[in-house]
Amino acid sequence: MIRSKLTIVPLVAASAMALASCKPPTPTAPAPAEAAAPTEAAAPAAQPEVKQVTSAPAEVKAPTDASATPAVATPPAADATPADAAEKPAADSKPIVLPEVVATVNGQNITSQQLEEIFKAAVEGSGSKAADLTNEQKLGAYNQLLQELIMDKLVAGAAAGEKVTDADVDAEIAKIKKQFPDEKIFEEQLKQAGQTPEKLKENLRTMLQQQLWMKSQVKTSDVTEAQAQTFYDSNKKEFEQPETVKASHILFMLKPDATEADVTKQKDAATKAAERASKGEDFAGLAKELSEEPGAKESAGDLGFFTKDRMVPEFANAAFSQKIGDISQPVRTQFGWHVIKVTETKPAGTVPFPEVKDQITGYLKSTSQREAVQEVLKKLKESAKIETFLPTAG
Repeated sequence: MIRSKLTIVPLVAASAMALASCKPPTPTAPAPAEAAAPTEAAAPAAQPEVKQVTSAPAEVKAPTDASATPAVATPPAADATPADAAEKPAADSKPIVLPEVVATVNGQNITSQQLEEIFKAAVEGSGSKAADLTNEQKLGAYNQLLQELIMDKLVAGAAAGEKVTDADVDAEIAKIKKQFPDEKIFEEQLKQAGQTPEKLKENLRTMLQQQLWMKSQVKTSDVTEAQAQTFYDSNKKEFEQPETVKASHILFMLKPDATEADVTKQKDAATKAAERASKGEDFAGLAKELSEEPGAKESAGDLGFFTKDRMVPEFANAAFSQKIGDISQPVRTQFGWHVIKVTETKPAGTVPFPEVKDQITGYLKSTSQREAVQEVLKKLKESAKIETFLPTAG
C-alpha cells in the first residue's frame, strides 16, 4: 500500500481530536522519534514532506523523520540485492488513462490532475517508483487516494463556515517552523514538497477550520477510574516491561558521506562537551546549547525511558552499562557522536496501576474520540452524493 511520509500539513478535520493509535498503551515511554506511534528511524537529516490530504485522524506533529534520536534503524531500500530487484512486479505496458474528472462530490469535481498530484507525492514519499508498479497496484493506490480526496472535500465543505483568523494561521506556521533547525531548511523542504508559503497558509487555514468543526461535532464522556482499572486488570500482560533507563544525550551529527576530518571534528566537539558536563555544567543546558538534534532546544536532549531494543546497539550498550549520573565518553552511531547521561533506571516487572492510570485514561478517551470521529465521517459520507469514474482493472 502506498502511503506518504509523516507530513507537516495533514488536511483532516479529525486531527483536532489528537487521537492516539488504536492499540493498548505501553508502560514505557518511547524515544522522541516515536512520540506519536512507534516508527522506524530515518536518517537524521531527513525532513517531512507537505502532503495534500489524508483520511486517517492525525495531528500536526513534530517531524518524525527529522529526529536524530538513535531509534532502531531499518536498512534503506537502496541496499536491496539484485535478487530483491528481480522480485519486483513488472509494470504493465499499457498505461492507465484517467478521465478528466475522476469523481464528483455533491456536484463538485475532483480532477485527474488533483489525483495525480497526490499519487506522485505518495509514491515519492514511499520511496517507490511509479514505473515499477503494475496497473493493479496503481489502481489500488488511485482508489485509496481518491477516497481521501473525497473525504477531504466533504469535511472542508462542512467546515467552510468556521472562522479562522490570520493570527491563528501564523501561530500554526510558527509551531511548524520550530520543528526545523532553521528558517532556510524549512523553506527548502517547503519548496521540495511543491508548496509555496501562500499554499501552506491556505492548507493550514483549511485544517484549522476542520479542527474547529470536528470539535463541535464530537462529544465524548470522561473516562472513570473504574473503567481504567478494569482495562488494566484485563490487559495485565500489556503492562509488563523489561528493564528501562531514562537518559539524555547531546548529539553531534554526521552525514552518511562524512569524511574522516568531519568524524574527527565532531568527536572532538563531543569530547569537549563530555568534559564540560563531567565538571558539573548543567547537562540539559549543554544539550540546548550544543546538540545538533532537531528539537534539542525544546527537549534539552531528554529521551525519556526506553528499553534496550528501542535504540541502536552502540547507544543502547552504552546507556545500559552506565550508572545513574555518569557522563559517557563520545559514543559513535550511524547518527553521529553522542554524549549520554543516564538519569534513572527501572527494573523489569509489571508497571503498577497508579503509574499508568493517566496513560490508560488517555488511551480510552482517545479511542472513544476516534470512534466518534469515524462515525461523524461515516454519516457525512452517507449523506453526500458521490460518483466516481476511475477505470477498473483489466
